[in-house]
Amino acid sequence: MSEIQKGRDKKREEIIYDAVGTLEDLRERIPKLFGIPSGIKGLDELFYTTYIDEEDKKIKRKTLGGIPYLSVINITGVSDTGKSLMVEQYAVNQAAHGYKVAFVTVESPSPFVGMGLKERAKAMGFEWEKIENNIILIDAATHDIMREDISTLLSTLEYAISEYNTKSVVIDSITGLFEAKEMMARSVVRKIFNFMKRYKQTALFVSQKRSSHEELSAEAAGGYAISHIVDCSIVLSKELIMNRYLSQMYNSPIGSVIRLFRIDGCRVCGHDTRTHLLYITESGLVEIGPALEEIISR
Repeated sequence: MSEIQKGRDKKREEIIYDAVGTLEDLRERIPKLFGIPSGIKGLDELFYTTYIDEEDKKIKRKTLGGIPYLSVINITGVSDTGKSLMVEQYAVNQAAHGYKVAFVTVESPSPFVGMGLKERAKAMGFEWEKIENNIILIDAATHDIMREDISTLLSTLEYAISEYNTKSVVIDSITGLFEAKEMMARSVVRKIFNFMKRYKQTALFVSQKRSSHEELSAEAAGGYAISHIVDCSIVLSKELIMNRYLSQMYNSPIGSVIRLFRIDGCRVCGHDTRTHLLYITESGLVEIGPALEEIISR
């Protein structure tokens, strides 16, 4: 037998005992399912669990009241659809309620992200002084090494989580971590996803769409690498009103922009599958509006 064949046989015989176990063995490690308030009007009611009603024996829904705890959520869309606003609102809302958030900024240096977060806090009615110590910024935009070497980024993030005891992580945007090497997107996202699970962080990733991608699909830069790995994908899009039919349906003038929102999938819990209107208020806050089917039925 050749040395190569002996090596292969030896590798096949290796057993990873820690990878095998019953559900009973995992009982204490299975997390509870509950909602983390997002601070985004109309979003938290779109996630739910089901139960059987004792009286009529029918399946009923129970609203989760937030995004699923310890889930990793990808928010994707073209530019100017509200992706960064959504994650900023989430970070500010968590910080205002006393929970620390690690905010990894990949596109813009941290002082400018801080300026946006400050505006979001003002619009949401929170005092900046009460929340500024609960948002920990990790500036990967300024420090190239964190964008080019994922191990360095994760080591820095590990330090932030242990030093500040964060409960959530925001990455805006994860696309910037593989923009020059999209063939490695799946590997990059998998490492970060597993990291979030290991350190028990509820996470929101922002990812950018290419202009050639279908508007309401979960595909983003790097293909479907992100949506295939994360727990949940949220898709944002926008549509230019250019005819009378759309103008009447959306009750908006010709030439205006309509933004849309859809939860593409969530393997953690039940969710609303419909496409909704999405509004960005004058103060820069994102709100989820009614479903399109409700608008058409009117």
